[in-house]
Amino acid sequence: MKSKAKIIACLALSGLLSACSGQKPATVTASIPAVKPQAQAGRKMYYIPSPPLPGQWTVEDILQAYGAFATRKLNPYFAKAKVSYPPREVIFIALKQERKLELWARDSGEFRHIRDFDIQAASGVAGPKLRQGDRQVPEGIYRIAELNPNSHYHLSMKISYPNEFDLFHAWQEGRADPGSDIFIHGKAASIGCLAMGDEAIEELFVLTAQVGAENVKVVIAPHDPRAYPLEADSLELPEWTPELYSIIAREIKNLSPEVKSAKTRF
Repeated sequence: MKSKAKIIACLALSGLLSACSGQKPATVTASIPAVKPQAQAGRKMYYIPSPPLPGQWTVEDILQAYGAFATRKLNPYFAKAKVSYPPREVIFIALKQERKLELWARDSGEFRHIRDFDIQAASGVAGPKLRQGDRQVPEGIYRIAELNPNSHYHLSMKISYPNEFDLFHAWQEGRADPGSDIFIHGKAASIGCLAMGDEAIEELFVLTAQVGAENVKVVIAPHDPRAYPLEADSLELPEWTPELYSIIAREIKNLSPEVKSAKTRF
């Protein structure tokens, strides 16, 4: 019986890892619903005909299904910040300790803070991601590499981890597998990704699709450097962590001179 229980547990963990990575394992293909679930019961939706087979949604399908609702929710925040919608550029600032994702955008001139979203789950601790399977949310400056409309976590956006900085230090230290498949996604569970909940990921996904993934930057920090300095205060952190934290802090602090009290909390 104990052996059987171990096998079941291993299979369950395997399925979870595949789901978070956005890949579609053959054993759970049938679990993908033909119609995406509503993130909020009773709201007005604009459904499209089901795709021919499960798991064949396109980004355009998602825009048709959620675009109007997400745009209506985001527009007042952009109007208040005096930024046109959709904007020209977007920056997501993810703060691991605060469990918060800040949305900044601009059409011209400086970036302006639009709104905050609560991060529902983010596994790991302060410090950069070093290897596959460490369940760490990475830290650094990234781009949106891919929009995945068929995620097992409702919707997901793949970030460009590992970037050149990550790969250089992995090579320098002989780490052959620094990991990959890090996403910003829906639901509220994380094994190295940023889980935002279903309704929030709909807004973020739609915004990114409308702006263009190439115009979206993602900055992930262990905590808010505007509150207190980013310091590599653990002997377990790599010796290059201070350099990384200097890059991250500069990126966030250069966004805008505005005081955080001007922000609107989600």
